[in-house]
Amino acid sequence: MKQCLIVDDSRIFRKIARKILEELQFSADEAEDGTAALDLCRRNMPDAILLDWNMPAMSGIEFLRALRREPFGAKPVIVYCTTENDIVHITEAIGAGANEYLLKPVDREIVEAKFIEAGLIAA
Repeated sequence: MKQCLIVDDSRIFRKIARKILEELQFSADEAEDGTAALDLCRRNMPDAILLDWNMPAMSGIEFLRALRREPFGAKPVIVYCTTENDIVHITEAIGAGANEYLLKPVDREIVEAKFIEAGLIAA
């Protein structure tokens, strides 16, 4: 079973995302900020990460840059799930190593489509 890490300071979003991921046959771990997420990744690198931008302790973009410098940090497919919808944020995220960019709210169909495009699941 593939593993996805949900990185978001909203407990409600993490709960919704976990339900979607489990429906897509993923196991899911959760972190409420980039610092906790980086610790989890250092112990067990996931196949995919759903990542929020604005979080305490370490923002999503700080986490993304740090992760991509880690051994095996290029492995996970990073899907930004955020409310930041301007071209500056999108360009910065893709430039830092994000694979996909989704605007909240997300639903199963959107996540599934992005995971299919990324080769994480079959169509």
